[in-house]
Amino acid sequence: MKTIKYLGLVIFLIGLGIFTVTPFLGNFKLDQKGFDELISSQRIKSELLIEDLSTKLIDKDFSSATFLAPVLNNAIDKANATHIKNKEWGKKVYASGDNMAAAIRKSSSYGFIPENKGTMWFLTFGLGIIGALMFILPNVVLLGKKGIKNDGIYLKSATNRGLIAWLVFFFLVSFYIILYFYSEYAVNWTFLVDPISEALSGNAAGHWFVYGFMYCVVMTVMAVRMYIKYRHNMYQIFRTTSVLFFQIVFAFLIPEIMVRLQMPYYDFKNAFPLDYDFFFQWNLKDLIANGGIGIFILVWGIALTLVIVPIMVYFFGKRWYCSWVCGCGGLAETLGDPYRQHSSKSLFSWKVERWLIHGVLVFAVGMTLMTLYSFFSESSTVLGIKTQSVQNVYSLLIGAIFAGVIGTGFYPIFGNRVWCRFGCPLAAYLGFVQRFKSRFRITTNGGQCISCGNCSTYCEQGIDVRAYAQKGENIVRSSCVGCGVCSAVCPRGVLKLENGPEEGRINPTEVLLGNDVDLMELVNKK
Repeated sequence: MKTIKYLGLVIFLIGLGIFTVTPFLGNFKLDQKGFDELISSQRIKSELLIEDLSTKLIDKDFSSATFLAPVLNNAIDKANATHIKNKEWGKKVYASGDNMAAAIRKSSSYGFIPENKGTMWFLTFGLGIIGALMFILPNVVLLGKKGIKNDGIYLKSATNRGLIAWLVFFFLVSFYIILYFYSEYAVNWTFLVDPISEALSGNAAGHWFVYGFMYCVVMTVMAVRMYIKYRHNMYQIFRTTSVLFFQIVFAFLIPEIMVRLQMPYYDFKNAFPLDYDFFFQWNLKDLIANGGIGIFILVWGIALTLVIVPIMVYFFGKRWYCSWVCGCGGLAETLGDPYRQHSSKSLFSWKVERWLIHGVLVFAVGMTLMTLYSFFSESSTVLGIKTQSVQNVYSLLIGAIFAGVIGTGFYPIFGNRVWCRFGCPLAAYLGFVQRFKSRFRITTNGGQCISCGNCSTYCEQGIDVRAYAQKGENIVRSSCVGCGVCSAVCPRGVLKLENGPEEGRINPTEVLLGNDVDLMELVNKK
């Protein structure tokens, strides 16, 4: 069995290696027709820019995209400076050099990769999937009896912030940086999944389709690992199956099919303020322009945030979304499961968490109020502040860097719920409801606790669960996502996730102390 595991690891690394070098391979050459299509698709009206780019791009053979985006950005800046000086506002260029570089490479690439998409898919995604499954599946035999024992997570380089963990960290961070900021390098990846994208939406794949497809593949493969590891716990089986279903069907398949049916691209499970651009002007105008389906999406999005979310949190806690539905939570629970022990339990981390996550929520709500005011008043500024500038700052700092690069890339070092714990504005909103108006809690039996510390070790939200268990206190925390792993790893059955009457959420310690006081008063009287 170990031979199969190591062979699977080798196959996985080969697939990962080919996937990693793919962005830097291939050639591209832009002809006159392709150039004209580029100018049309980017809606460029500047003769200065068109003339400048035509001499630099048409019929030129390039072997790398390294220089392309900077050249395009410089040309755009130069043209815009002239148009602004001459007050030619209609000719000002709003296209991005990075997006143009990606479009140029997509339309003009030639060679082995774009001409052998199926083969390249097998050599990257295919080998990665086969190798990962070969590494994971033998665990059914190696694990022996059901149940989670001391598995030596702090003795392995991959799970104790060792060399392997840092290599995974570097790969994930690099992947997200390319995805968000250097999309021209992701073009070769798009060729690998073009057939899948064309089958679903009728369009060639973009770099975000690559991300969505990879998201689903990674979650599916790592879900197999979850099924094996937590096979003794039906709640974990249900939870894993639920997030897998909502990610693949609601977040990936349905939006792509909607595009094929000439409808807006929309993820029906993505709630505001996690879906922070839902109320952006471009989205509101697009939804209204799409008639009935657009209005339905608008009404559904508002109802989901203001009605469905709080009602569901009241009955089931924030776990119904964070651990059963959310794609971010789904990736954290599958890909991030090996790293959950890295979540800091310190008082300092808890203080940072409270200020940071609630600060992001305030930022998101404030930005949205500005956006709605600008939309209805047809004004681009609020109190002298440009609404678009605020949106750009949020999109960059929170939407890209925090939620993407840090939120996922930092799994191997800071734990699997960095984004959910410190940055997600929806998690903060759900947490408010859960803390003060919910039937959900984790009950404990202090008399059975042996202080093994498994619960605290595996808590991905940085809660010192053992401290509650030792005192027999109910765990009622706004940060708890109800993943239930603390209960799954407890060898004594001390912890139970429950939905009951609100009065059942009292702190049992207070009752015990009250009884002790009554008893002491009785003794003193005697």
